[in-house]
Amino acid sequence: MQSMELQNTVKEALNALYHHPDDAVRMQADRWLQDFQRTIDAWQVADNLLHDATSNLETLIFCSQTLRSKVQRDFEELPSEAFRQLRDSLNNLLKKFHKGPPIVRTQIGIAVAALAVHVPAEDRGNVGIVNWLQDEMNSHPEYIPGFLELLTVLPEEAFNYKIAARPEQRRHFEKELTSQMEIVLSILTACLNISELKEQVLEAVASWLRLKHGIPGSLLATHPLVLTALSSLNSDILSEASINVVSELIHYTASGSSGGVSVQMPLIQVIVPQVMSLLVQLRDSTKDDEDIKAIARLFADMGDSYVELIATGSSEAMMIVNALLEVASLPEYNIASMTFNFWHSLQVILTKRNSYISFGDEASIEAERNRRLQVFRQSYESLVSLVGFRVQYPQDYKDLSYEDLKEFKQTRYAIADVLTDAASVLGGDAMLQILYVKLVDSLSFCGNEQSEWHPAEAALFCIGAISNYVSVVETNIMPQVMDLLSKLPHQPQLLQTDCRKKLCAYCNQLFHIYYTAVNGEGSFKGSAEDSLHLVEALSMVITELPPEPAKGALEELCSSVVTPLQEIFNQGPEVLEKKHARELTAHIDQFAYIFRYVNHPGAVADAIHRLWPIFKAIFDLRAWDMRTMESLCRACKYAVRTSGRFMGITIGAMLEEIQGLYQQHHQPCFLYLSSEVIKIFGSDPSCASYLKNLIEALFKHTTCLLTSIKEFTARPDIADDCFLLASRCIRYCPQLLIPSAVFPALIDCSMIGITVQHREASNSVLTFLSDIFDLEKSSKGEQLLSIRDSVIIPRGATITRVLMAALTGALPNSRLEMVAYSLLALIRAYGMQALEWASESVSLIPLTAVKEVERTRFLQALSDAASGADANALIAPVEELSDVCRRNRTVQESVQGALKPLELDVVPVS
Repeated sequence: MQSMELQNTVKEALNALYHHPDDAVRMQADRWLQDFQRTIDAWQVADNLLHDATSNLETLIFCSQTLRSKVQRDFEELPSEAFRQLRDSLNNLLKKFHKGPPIVRTQIGIAVAALAVHVPAEDRGNVGIVNWLQDEMNSHPEYIPGFLELLTVLPEEAFNYKIAARPEQRRHFEKELTSQMEIVLSILTACLNISELKEQVLEAVASWLRLKHGIPGSLLATHPLVLTALSSLNSDILSEASINVVSELIHYTASGSSGGVSVQMPLIQVIVPQVMSLLVQLRDSTKDDEDIKAIARLFADMGDSYVELIATGSSEAMMIVNALLEVASLPEYNIASMTFNFWHSLQVILTKRNSYISFGDEASIEAERNRRLQVFRQSYESLVSLVGFRVQYPQDYKDLSYEDLKEFKQTRYAIADVLTDAASVLGGDAMLQILYVKLVDSLSFCGNEQSEWHPAEAALFCIGAISNYVSVVETNIMPQVMDLLSKLPHQPQLLQTDCRKKLCAYCNQLFHIYYTAVNGEGSFKGSAEDSLHLVEALSMVITELPPEPAKGALEELCSSVVTPLQEIFNQGPEVLEKKHARELTAHIDQFAYIFRYVNHPGAVADAIHRLWPIFKAIFDLRAWDMRTMESLCRACKYAVRTSGRFMGITIGAMLEEIQGLYQQHHQPCFLYLSSEVIKIFGSDPSCASYLKNLIEALFKHTTCLLTSIKEFTARPDIADDCFLLASRCIRYCPQLLIPSAVFPALIDCSMIGITVQHREASNSVLTFLSDIFDLEKSSKGEQLLSIRDSVIIPRGATITRVLMAALTGALPNSRLEMVAYSLLALIRAYGMQALEWASESVSLIPLTAVKEVERTRFLQALSDAASGADANALIAPVEELSDVCRRNRTVQESVQGALKPLELDVVPVS
């Protein structure tokens, strides 16, 4: 009776969800349905409604999705004896809906596959899922299309981590499938005789090839399924499915599990000619973009998979290279860019010495290298011509949306990478010659009525991209490039590309361009971003100057930047306080670029000393403003990094300033700037007393702010920068931090913060703990071990418990490696004691979540790691334990409930 009531409630909720006019009612229905799906009653209700002939489409879809989800995630809710009843019901539903709504049939098919993943073959009466399918297809040919769909999804479900199967069982299932490969191929070959199923058969073939099972290439080369796929590449109806099969075949021939290219040559020799025959379709203007894209993918797959064969430069290889050039020439960027990985991989093979070791002596190696570079020279020259136009600004660039402009910039970066690949093969000077010709050609556009600057800017961008590959003795082309600059129109985008660090002789001209852009000339004025590009370029040029001219040029550059700031100051402190942050940061950011790129430490130290009064005033009046402080601290950071110990008394004044302001305004950037100072001055004994006071004050205040996981979540930037600073202290001046009174509080704080969800903050906390455990590796670390141990050992069991909670679900899977290293460092630092802590933590996890054999395997891996085994060997057991504990919501909640990562038994600091 209760089941019938629930069924009616489900129907009513679905009706409300899809048809009620009130949004609030629909949302309430949606929440109820989601909660219902998590209940154990959902099994029976969903099954009943799927078998109910009166259920409408909305009910069938919801119930099939519910049953699929329950099988995937909540299978362990069912008693073991329920398996057969569930299996039989799903099989009957698969037959019932073999001509029903495709979405329903698909969900049921996935549920059947997920059930097969969960249940070992021996519990299925030693009847594998493939054998069962074969018997069913033979007995009930009318259901073959539905069974064929199930056959297709089986390999996909082997790697579907939505299925809450234990890793060991997942491996067994994958092994079961690969052992049945020949049976599958025979089933699919038989289905080829049914013409209307050919497309479905080919999709199934592609799916099973993804298992990368080691079928001999000689067998596949003559197999009817492969021959059908290859012969169907030109079929309008079957081409998409055929392309999927051939793509998987290409990947298969290059995979390690298949034996690799050398073993699979019989199959490769069948595939390549068939794919090459598609070149005529690539040139067919009547083909739509999706067809062209699919064909281009095959050529790109061949290039990526067979790049080592292609690198030999044989005539057959060059046919593939020429085809890839045709793909690169296609107007659609998303298609052309499919080849970019190939050009990079080919360049690496052609230029790296390791590629030629088999040729023996140095003379033979060099001869072969030169031969190959010569063979591919023309291809890379063509590539430069084919991709260069893609960096050109579109005519309507000013109207582009933020996302479109971002995409355009990403395209330029990708093309720049392709150009550097070409420069590696052709040489920088030869590339410069090619691009100079394009620049000269572009001048004809600059002289027309519209003064078209786009081609010139594109040529200059390309020259900038390969500038590091141009030899320092190049004196032919670069002066001609500089002479052409004066003939270009005044356009901000051109100013971004006309300054490079090799142009020392043109410093005066560059300053003139800079002043023109910053101050304006007529109606012309560059943007703040343009100014940053110019400052970067000028700073690089100044770096190349001798010390005295560099000092003068730096003074001139700083003077031009400080003047507008000084004008703001002259209006009084009230005006400065009320200015919009952007009015200040536009100038301060230029100082950051100057201090970053002018590599003359003494000159930069003098500059920051002269500028300090203005910097201090900004600190004093704008410490409340995060944007201005971040900009100012960034400028100071680069000044410290470049000047180092030349900074003298300025560094003391700077630190005194931020130490006082941090306690009032809690700006994370003050901590980050302190980290940079510790990196430079931490090992200097003359600074020890001052730095000790600094870090104690900063950490004392921060640990009072971060007293709970809630505070960590609310202030992730402070947490991130605090523990970044703490790590720097451990690495550069542990003798200042570890004996200090604030060290125990910092450890307690880190324990609270391990499970903060913010990625950078969590990583900084874990890195700090790892550095503490690895203290012996840092300078002066050994003499501090006893102090460290007196703090860590009383907290060791709790630290281990929280790290175990992080491994098993308190932190996302993406942090596993970082957490695992912290645990490994702890184990290696404290040996058997840490293994006991780990054993205590693991014993808290219920046996319903982790079996005894799984616990033992994990603890053994920890023990091996503690004994000096390869750290990489710990990764698999960690991932396996993590996977087991996260396999579904119920298990994960039980594990976290047992480990209680947020209920810390913190030892009070005495």
